[in-house]
Amino acid sequence: MSRIFCIGETLIDFIPIQKETPLQHVTGFERVAGGAPMNAAIAAAKYGARAAMLTKVANDHFGDYLISVLEENGVDTSYIVRSEEGETGLAFVSVDKSGERSFHFYRKNAADLLLSADEIQSEWFHKGDLLHFCSIDLVESPMKQAHMKVINDFREVGGIVSFDPNVRLPLWPDETSCRHTITQFLPLADIVKVSLEELPFITNIDDEKEAIASLFNGNVKIVVLTKGGDGASIYLKSGETYEDKGFKVTVSDTTGAGDAFIGGFLAELALLDVSQKTLCERVRKHHRRLLEFANASGALTASVKGAIHGAPGRQHVLNLISTSADRD
Repeated sequence: MSRIFCIGETLIDFIPIQKETPLQHVTGFERVAGGAPMNAAIAAAKYGARAAMLTKVANDHFGDYLISVLEENGVDTSYIVRSEEGETGLAFVSVDKSGERSFHFYRKNAADLLLSADEIQSEWFHKGDLLHFCSIDLVESPMKQAHMKVINDFREVGGIVSFDPNVRLPLWPDETSCRHTITQFLPLADIVKVSLEELPFITNIDDEKEAIASLFNGNVKIVVLTKGGDGASIYLKSGETYEDKGFKVTVSDTTGAGDAFIGGFLAELALLDVSQKTLCERVRKHHRRLLEFANASGALTASVKGAIHGAPGRQHVLNLISTSADRD
């Protein structure tokens, strides 16, 4: 089976114990492991994929906790570099009445930003492997250059590259630098996963069809558009469009739902003996399976509190799909 490498941030999310309360009024928090690439890696591993994390983790107590959570959930941590430099990044998350989140980050000295290109070994990666990355660790840092090396390595060996911009503006100097960096990396990916809310910001285009069309630049062959409770769509560069309206659940916390979605999508893709050459053919043939599994994964994660502890297993996802067979 192909391996799924996720590169980027690992951090600690502090989730308010008091629900629907602004951060300035919260008096207690629950500590949970987080970071979009880490969430995606754990989701993929729980669905039976061979998932590995590429990052640098601080030699502090929070770093020990992050490693233990990854290992407990079946993610390969042998590629992670431990460091005396930097500290584990922190994110304080506020959840409103609808389950939507806002963030406050402490990441200026985060250890994951210090992973350098020379700490990555090209021989780790093989044809058919999948790489997934997001934008948070693309700020100017050694980690940005590490991303460039890994992406280039994947292109050379025939691996597949997936990019979820996962926009978090508070971590950027300004909107322009965030958008510029995302558009710099977009053409390097084979698969781009973007939310309906992020689409106009990333493309600077209000018309949905025009915005999606603009993403097919460089290596991009597939765009996956997520629409929250309204499901998701797959767009192929060759013009085909496939839709799935998703699964209706009672939303508790949307933290990690998008990461579970892409983790599920990539886990199913890894089961299809996929390569750069066969990617579009596999997605064209198995679009229903891919969208159903990814949507069910995201929905189940949004229905519980926390991105990792609430992450469903493969059978939970299949059960939701089978019990919702009449949703069409």
